[in-house]
Amino acid sequence: MTATDPALTALAQGWCALSLLHGRIEAHIERALQAGHGLSVREYSLLDVLSRQHDGEGGHLQMKQVADAVVLSQSATTRLVTRLEDRGLLSRYLCPTDRRGIYTNVSEAGLGLLEEARPTNDAALREALDEAAGNPALAPLVRVVESVSVPA
Repeated sequence: MTATDPALTALAQGWCALSLLHGRIEAHIERALQAGHGLSVREYSLLDVLSRQHDGEGGHLQMKQVADAVVLSQSATTRLVTRLEDRGLLSRYLCPTDRRGIYTNVSEAGLGLLEEARPTNDAALREALDEAAGNPALAPLVRVVESVSVPA
């Protein structure tokens, strides 16, 4: 294949469209969450991921799992956790069965802020998708996003 291969060109154009859609959605949600709740998209995502932990088998996430879920490096995730812990939205504690492990839980204040911010996040997502659906290059991707069904 060469640089002018139509298949590669189509892939590159598809990737550019996907990247554009992601960037527009993230920026729209970021503005709404910052304005309404003083949260970044990453902070909201972290609170959301951690709020879904449970006490059963495999219910508490290790920092690597959290980092993978919020699509950040482990060091960036640790810094993010520290910032939210400083704001009283999270707390850390040692794993009761392995003293080397550290878990993170959302505090009551964090859960409250998450519940306040969830409608803002959801509305901003809907607005961003509706706006993108008007762009012929992005409309097919919007349809795909809207059709994806992820188990809870």
